Amino acid sequence: MNRPLLYLIDALPYVFRAFFAIREMRSPQGQPVNAVYGFTAFLLQLLQRVPLTHIGIAFDESLTSSFRNAFFPAYKANRELPPPDLTWQLDRCQAVARALGLQVFVDQQYEADDLIGTLARQATEHGIEVVVVSNDKDLMQLVTPQVTFYDAAKDRRLDVAGVIAHLGVRPEQIPDLLGLQGDAVDNIPGVKGIGTKTAVALLQMFPHLDAIYADLARVETLPLRHAKTLRQKLAMGREAAFLSKRLATIALDAPVVCDLDILSYRRGVTTEVTSLFEDLGFRRLAQQIMRWHA
Repeated sequence: MNRPLLYLIDALPYVFRAFFAIREMRSPQGQPVNAVYGFTAFLLQLLQRVPLTHIGIAFDESLTSSFRNAFFPAYKANRELPPPDLTWQLDRCQAVARALGLQVFVDQQYEADDLIGTLARQATEHGIEVVVVSNDKDLMQLVTPQVTFYDAAKDRRLDVAGVIAHLGVRPEQIPDLLGLQGDAVDNIPGVKGIGTKTAVALLQMFPHLDAIYADLARVETLPLRHAKTLRQKLAMGREAAFLSKRLATIALDAPVVCDLDILSYRRGVTTEVTSLFEDLGFRRLAQQIMRWHA
């Protein structure tokens, strides 16, 4: 008997992509539904493209805060609140996912990345292979011989070797990479004056951040431009480096449980799907899913 394969979807990148890619759409009641429509179309394409047996989908309950704000209040503080037309649609996106038979995971303190990371850890501990569906490079840190990264929009899969080829570092080094270079999107500071190229070069010579700071004197001897200045930057930015790595590290102890019975995907058209699609005005998608199941 084949082992189950668990797909874990990072929802918001695909919700945002749909919101900004599709021109204004309204439901029969007049509410904006462009993000819901694009997200629904994405889910249906994924469900038809891949023979799925187990699937879960994670949303961010809060788009501007998490447990990380407790030790770094500025985390994601640079982000604007989502437009009102999108806020209304986020709940509808969750409703669509549930109606299609997907188990939805949300938490007020833990981000979608943390929920996915925890579920992936639990699954692999029981010998289950996992596919993480996202376009967010941060989630590439979860890739192992048992976990694959899948960018569904580009239909691109990355294993460990693929992540190394794409980013220049091993998956487990990605928090170290972000610790050095920072991440402007999430307001993670990194070490001042160190960019991606230098950060990658350092991590190709050192296994992780601790090793770099345990042997800072060696940095001056490396075949890197301005090596002496680089050592000074690292010394001055030590606190920021380790703080940034902590911020960028996906938590693997979020309050979720990987239950294969709950995560089992049973394809079928329910009255909940047809009723929801009718309320949203998704006639074309309703016809599509009916033909698919027929």
